[in-house]
Amino acid sequence: MKNFTSVYDIDNLQEIIAKALKIKENPLENPTKGKGKTIGLVFLNSSLRTRLSSQIAAQNLGLNVLTLNAAQEAWNLEFADGTVMNSDTVEHIKDAIEVLNQYCDIIAVRCFAGMKNKADDVNESILSQFLKHAKVPVISLESATRHPLQSLADCITITENWTENRKPKVVLTWAPHIKPIAQAVGNSFTEWMQQMDVDFVIANPEGYDLDKNFTKDTKVIHNQDEALKDADFVYVKNWSSFEDYTAMPKVDENWMLSNEKLELTNNGKVMHCLPVRRNLELSDEVVDGENSIIYQQAKNRIFSAQAVFSEILDEINSKD
Repeated sequence: MKNFTSVYDIDNLQEIIAKALKIKENPLENPTKGKGKTIGLVFLNSSLRTRLSSQIAAQNLGLNVLTLNAAQEAWNLEFADGTVMNSDTVEHIKDAIEVLNQYCDIIAVRCFAGMKNKADDVNESILSQFLKHAKVPVISLESATRHPLQSLADCITITENWTENRKPKVVLTWAPHIKPIAQAVGNSFTEWMQQMDVDFVIANPEGYDLDKNFTKDTKVIHNQDEALKDADFVYVKNWSSFEDYTAMPKVDENWMLSNEKLELTNNGKVMHCLPVRRNLELSDEVVDGENSIIYQQAKNRIFSAQAVFSEILDEINSKD
């Protein structure tokens, strides 16, 4: 694995899930794999689970960890090529990445959608700069359109919680929010479910369909109750409109997941990437209920990261 930005960077999904589950049994089995190597964790946006899980995963492998909260601790970055930098930006991203090349053996970056220019977000204007200019492996800790380490953790969690000899029904359902949220988690989860042996359905109101480049042939239902019927796993997440980019079309129906709605499922396990807006996206009774596997998901963020870091280190070490 040279870089990790999506499910398409993985040769065999089931193998890396199995590897992550093995790591979970003994996270310190290979404490020197990353000895003498440095990973730079670059955060252009806020983070709790991603930052902490990545640090733990890296430390479990013996990596030296440098963490940069670039939005608060670094110079204001310029991303456009050919710009005369006579305004408030101080350092060009090309220069910053070249310095990271000197300091790090792996660069991991978190950069949200700007939610202002659709083309910039769809074309990954920030992550693409790292992929273009980095001379070391690049790992996405979330980008404008995807959240791959979260999605791998989701696959691990579903695998752990499914023992029946049939395909589980997995539903990704939209939920309300107070502000426009990017589509990255929904896009990414959709791509990964398309690679899993599951019966996958997306439920969202009219006007909230995800980018067809991600959904492809996945069934999309605009009636939440219909979608939830007999679901084994229910993944709850908000996103704003993709077609009318960042808009929040009015939704008259109640899309918050409650215990009453959960009764429509096959005793469905409830998932969410966190942070969650309680009693807006999910009711307290669901978040704190026995069907919730949200915190298990959060813990599995360590092992999804560690599995990916381990694969990247194998590639690096093979060249040493």
